[in-house]
This record gives sequence, structure tokens and C-alpha cells, in this order.
Amino acid sequence: MNYNGYFLRLVFRIVMLVTSILGLIYTIYIEKPAYIAVAVIAILYIGYSTYMFTKRRFTVMDDFFEAVKYRDFSRWFPEDRGPKDIRRLYTGFNDINRTIKDINSKNEAQYVYLQKILEMVDIGIIAFNIETGDVLWSNDSFRETLDMPAFKNVRFVERRKPELYDVVFDSFHREPDSITIAVQNEKIKVLISDTVFQVKDDSFKLIVLQNIDDTLNKNESEAWKKLLSVMTHEIMNSIAPISSLADTLQTHLQLALDQPKTHQIDLVDLNAGIKTIKNRSEGLLKFAKTYRSLSKVTHLNLEKKRVSELFETIQLLMQPSLDVKNIKIDFSIKTPKLELDIDSHLIEQVLINLILNAVDACKQKDSPQIKVIAEQTPNRNIVLKVYDNGTGIPADIMESIFIPFFTSKTTGSGIGLSLCKQIMLLHKGKIIVNSKEGEGTVFSLVF
Repeated sequence: MNYNGYFLRLVFRIVMLVTSILGLIYTIYIEKPAYIAVAVIAILYIGYSTYMFTKRRFTVMDDFFEAVKYRDFSRWFPEDRGPKDIRRLYTGFNDINRTIKDINSKNEAQYVYLQKILEMVDIGIIAFNIETGDVLWSNDSFRETLDMPAFKNVRFVERRKPELYDVVFDSFHREPDSITIAVQNEKIKVLISDTVFQVKDDSFKLIVLQNIDDTLNKNESEAWKKLLSVMTHEIMNSIAPISSLADTLQTHLQLALDQPKTHQIDLVDLNAGIKTIKNRSEGLLKFAKTYRSLSKVTHLNLEKKRVSELFETIQLLMQPSLDVKNIKIDFSIKTPKLELDIDSHLIEQVLINLILNAVDACKQKDSPQIKVIAEQTPNRNIVLKVYDNGTGIPADIMESIFIPFFTSKTTGSGIGLSLCKQIMLLHKGKIIVNSKEGEGTVFSLVF
């Protein structure tokens, strides 16, 4: 509609101009000087009016295109002044400016969000132009990891620390790679990866850098704290009664030596006390041995083993004792001819531990049952599962069952499941547990 109105007004002016020119020609032909003057004036007026009519609209569009050229979208065109078609043109330009301003505002907000998120992460990130070295963006973690001040071009690092520049900025690490860099006169281990991306004609390199020394030290420290807490608790539980009983026996002996007539020592009590100290000392030694067994498994003797052979060995070993306890155990392989690259002795130990735990869990049931199943998942993983219909694992201890020395049994050492998990990790696999109180438990060994 805006274009149609403009077109009709322009055609009207052109028709008036052509009519005036024809009128001028006619007046010249009939030789009427007065009419000639009027026709000339009309032609000049209409021509000037047509020129200004056209120029005014092109001026408005030139102003708008100039604003677009310099990205000045703050310009506001008056929508209440001028001819109707120009006012509608102003309205259209203002709508375009509003839309672009909204898009820019959203982009700026998203950029600010992204910037704040990247600043909060403790992983160093930097993006720079490969050709010029100009830094597109970097966060504080990156500069802190390299112990560098803020810089706008990576050539700054090249001038100050050329070796660091070569290994971090000039080398390519398509896959995450662990490298050692020198920072503040010490060497730290970092995990680095990078990628190259294109923006129009410019190539940029994005580098991600993480100080894994801090992470490793933190994890190691937390592990030591947990281990020392458990060991201190267990050792104090053994030493405290030993110390108390030894002190009591020593007091009785001293009194018997000082006052033999009034304080005679009871040899039976003395023997019982010494025997108790001996038993508790042996318990402490056994605890030390169980701790050593956790760190004993460090390497594997891998061999290709059929799951059917593995199950046959376990069944021959466990069936007699389970028959005595009237516990039914079934072995089944859902996918025929399954094979595993494993240390068979260690995996046998894992399965035996899990079956013994299942026995303890379901022995009070009226119809105790254990199932050992092997299957292959759609993503080609091989899974060995040990089911039981026992009492299940309480939810409040589920997260603690793999912690060394943690046990809910009165006679357990608390290292069985810890050892199972360590063996599965050495096989680059994992152990998963699902349990429901009162219904049973299933442990899954995923290879």
C-alpha cells in the first residue's frame, strides 16, 4: 500500500508535467505569449515539485542506509510529520531499528551470560586469531594457570616465555593431552586440548587448559583423610581396650608384688586377661593384613576366558556349601559363546565375594535363591549379574558399601566390595548395585 500510494502520486506528477509540456507546445503554435508564460511557469513548478517529491524519499532512505552502514540503530524517524507515504516509510524504518536493537540486546545479554559462566569455571579457556595472534576471549583461570597478566595478543607470551608459548599456543592437541609446564619456578601437570574454528575469513584457535595437579592433590588428600579416619577408628577400637586391660592387670600385679599377703593374684584372671590382649592384638594384625590386601592387586594377568568355563568353576566351588544351607543357585548365559579378556583368578574372587554376600542376604528367607547371569548389551558390553532375593541394602548405607573397612555385618572385614571395585577398575570396567529393601539385590559387573 505504501508503494502504491507513492507510485500513484509520481504518475500523477508525470502526467501533469507531460500535459504542461504539450500545453507549452500548443501555445507556441498558436502564438499566445501570455499562455506561453503560464505554461513555462507551470512546467517549472511541476518539474521542481516532482524533483523534490522524489528527492525527499530518496533522502529519507539515504539517511536510513547511512545509519545501517555505521550500525547506528538509535536513530528515530518522526512518524507524525510529512506526507502519508513518508510517514509510513518512517514507521517501517523505526520497526526495523526496534527489531535490530532487540536482537542486539538479546545477543549482548547472551554474551554477558556466557562470559560470566566462563569466568566462573575453574578451567582455563582462551580463543585467539591464528594469523594475527589477537585474543578474542580468555578467562581468569587461563591466566592464573599460566601465571600471566592480562594480554591482548598471544605474542606477548611468546616474548616472555617462548617454551610455554610453543607447548601451549603453537602446538596442536586434538585429543586431550597431559603435559607438564613450568610456572613460578615449579613444574605443574595440566590437561590441554584445542580446536580450530572459522569465522568468515579468519581462523581461530580455542584452547582449554586444566590444572590437574590441584585436582589430583585434592582427591589424594580427601582419600587420605577418609582412610586415616577409618584406620584411626579401627585401631583405637582395638588399642583402647588393650591399654585399659593391660593397665588393670599391671595394677593387680603391682599390688601382689607390694602386698603379697593381702593381695594374691588370681592366675585364672591373669590368664584370661593375657589371652584377651593376645586376641585383640591378633585382630589388629589381621586388620593390617586386610589393609595390605586392598593395595596388593596392582596388575593383571589377562587371558581370554569363556564365561561358561568361568561359571562352571564357580559352580563347582560354591554348590556344595550352598546345598548344605538349602540355598538354590542358578547359572545362565543369555548370549552363547561369550568371552572375556580377564584375569580369571581375580574375577573368580569377585564373583565368590558377591555370591557369599548374597548368601548372607537371603539365608533367612523361606526360599532363598541366587541367580548368576551373563548377557551382552546392545552396545556390546558384557555384563555378569548376581541376583539374590534377600533383605536388600538399606538406602542410608548404599553410598558407603564400597568404602574400605565399611561393613554392616558383625563379622565382616569391610574390604570385600572395595576389593571387587578395585579389581573391576583394573579391568577398565565397573560394578553397579541396585537394591530394594525386602525384595533383594543385584550386583552387575560391566566389562
